[in-house]
Amino acid sequence: MSARTRDRVIDAVGELADEVVDFTSELVRIPTVNPPGEHYVDCARAIGDRLASFGMEVEYHEAEGRPEHTREHPRVNVVGTREGSRPNPRVHLNGHFDVVPVGDGWTLDPFGGEVRDGKIYGRGVCDMKAGIAAAVYAVEAIRRAGVKLVGSVEVSGTVDEESGGYAGMGYLADIGRVARGRTDAVIIPEPLNVDRICIGHRGTWWFEVTTHGHIAHGSMPFLGTSAIEHMGAVLETIRTDLIPSFQKRRTEVPVVPDAARYATLNVNAVHGGQPAGDVQSPCVADRCTATFDRRFLLEEGFEATRQEIVDLLDEVAGRVPDFRYAMKDLMIIEPVRTPDDASVVGALGSAIAGVLGREAELVASPGSYDHKHVYRKAGIDNCVAYGPGILELAHQPDEWCSIDDLVNATRVLALSILDLAGVEGD
Repeated sequence: MSARTRDRVIDAVGELADEVVDFTSELVRIPTVNPPGEHYVDCARAIGDRLASFGMEVEYHEAEGRPEHTREHPRVNVVGTREGSRPNPRVHLNGHFDVVPVGDGWTLDPFGGEVRDGKIYGRGVCDMKAGIAAAVYAVEAIRRAGVKLVGSVEVSGTVDEESGGYAGMGYLADIGRVARGRTDAVIIPEPLNVDRICIGHRGTWWFEVTTHGHIAHGSMPFLGTSAIEHMGAVLETIRTDLIPSFQKRRTEVPVVPDAARYATLNVNAVHGGQPAGDVQSPCVADRCTATFDRRFLLEEGFEATRQEIVDLLDEVAGRVPDFRYAMKDLMIIEPVRTPDDASVVGALGSAIAGVLGREAELVASPGSYDHKHVYRKAGIDNCVAYGPGILELAHQPDEWCSIDDLVNATRVLALSILDLAGVEGD
C-alpha cells in the first residue's frame, strides 16, 4: 500500500479513538457470563447494530441443534460483511463475547466499563471485548479514510469460547460460514499483548476418572472399600510419577509464558462420598470422581497422552486391591501451529513494526482458543491471534486493558486488512 493510504488510515484510527473506548465500555457493561451464557442476544445485537451503522451487511446465526442453544440461554452469533470489488481475498476478524464468571477480589464494578488512568476496567475487557472493538473500528477506520478494498472483510462476534466455542466459531465452521475456499485469512484479537502474534496453542484434554468402591458403615470401614482412598492413590501416583516427567518434555513451539512450554496437568475438581453440606452420613464412599485438565504438546500427540493415563491407572490397579475405575473423555483439542511464513503473519508483522516501531514476537498460547475451529473444522491454516490486552490479566479480578494498546491494536489490524485484502487503485 502507498504511504499516503497508510497515513490516512492511521489518522482515521486516531480520530476514532474515543469511539473505540466508548464501544469497549459498552460491551463490558453487558454481563455475558458463561456459564450459563447470559445476555448473549443483547451483546450480539449491540455488535450487529454498530456494524450495521457502519454500512456493513449483518447476519445472525443461532446455533440450531447444539445442546447449549436453549430458550433460556440462546446461542446467537453475529457476522458483519463489507464486500470489496471482488469477493476474495476475504479477511475474517473473529472475537468471542462470552466472559468467565466474576470471581472474588474486585475493587470496582466488574461490569461498569470504568475508564480510569488510561485503562478500561471490567470482566472480559481484556479477554476479549477490547479485541472485538478493535476489530470493528479497524474496518470502520478504513471506510472513514475513504479507502476502497479489493477483497472483502468480515467481523464476527461469537459465543462460548470459554467453554469450547462449539456453538460459536465452531458452529460458523460447521455451517460453512467460515471455510477454506471462502475465507482466506482469519485474525482472532485475543489478548496476547500488542506486539505479539500468536501462531497457535497447546493441545487440551479434559477427562474424568471415577473410582468405584464398596459402601459400608462408617464405623466398620474394614467391611467396605473407599473410592476416595483409591482416588488418593491415583492422585499420589500422578504427583510422584507422572508430573515430574513433564519437566523433560519441552515443546519447540514458542508457547508463553516459558513455563507453559512444558506439558501440564491440573486437577480441576474431586467429588466423592456424601454431598457437601448434607447431614453427616456414616458411610464408606463407594464412588469418587476427579476431573482433569491435561495440556499436551504438539510433539506428544493425543493418543500417546491418553495412553499414558490409561497405563498409569492400570498400574495402580495392579498394586491396590479391589481398585476399579472408569475414564471418560470430556473434550479433546489437538494442538495447532500456523506456519511462520503465512500471509497473515507477514501482514501483522509489517503492521506492528510500522505502528510500534519494533519487531513482532511470534508466540503460542498456553490455552486453546477458537483457532482450533478455524484450523480443524474450517480447514484454514492462515489464522493467528493478535489483539490488545495483557495475557496474564485474563480472568483476573480488576481485569483491564490499556487504551494505548487498544488504539495501537486497532491501527495494526486496519493496516493488516489493507495488506491482506488489497487496496483499490493504490
